Amino acid sequence: MEIRKAVPGDLPELLRIYAAARETMKRTGNPTQWGEDRPARSTLEEDIRRGDLYLAVEGGRAAGAFVFRPGPEASYEAIRGEWQEAGPYWVIHRVASDGTVRGFLGRCLAFCGGTAGNLKIDTHRDNRVMQHLLEKYGFLPRGEILAEDGSPRIAYQRVEAGKSSGNT
Repeated sequence: MEIRKAVPGDLPELLRIYAAARETMKRTGNPTQWGEDRPARSTLEEDIRRGDLYLAVEGGRAAGAFVFRPGPEASYEAIRGEWQEAGPYWVIHRVASDGTVRGFLGRCLAFCGGTAGNLKIDTHRDNRVMQHLLEKYGFLPRGEILAEDGSPRIAYQRVEAGKSSGNT
């Protein structure tokens, strides 16, 4: 699987991937995290402009996407709980797959872990699939944060000893 930064021409494929992910979320008991229209096209355009949105391509076909960027992140500053490590970190957001590639999240996390040893991610309390997978890949629930829209999220962190944060 090739993982590369998304470009404006990828928007139609990105919108398709996120629509497929919303349908999967609905089927698995998480209909409200992204609702009918999130992330918004404008959000994806901003992620591309910032250079934070990545596209996963398998066999020449776009299959998944995620945001990966260095912290700090405002929504992670106040946590009901405690971060394992307070130092520099990277965040992962808006992980989505169209369902055609098995093990997509593992590949995404391996890519991110190759850059940083202190990773943070959050998910909706109804997103049981993501919670299970994050814990499978060594992330620990650290407490609750509030997303930009004010809704609560379970915050996770994985710290790999001896690895750089990737930040300076």
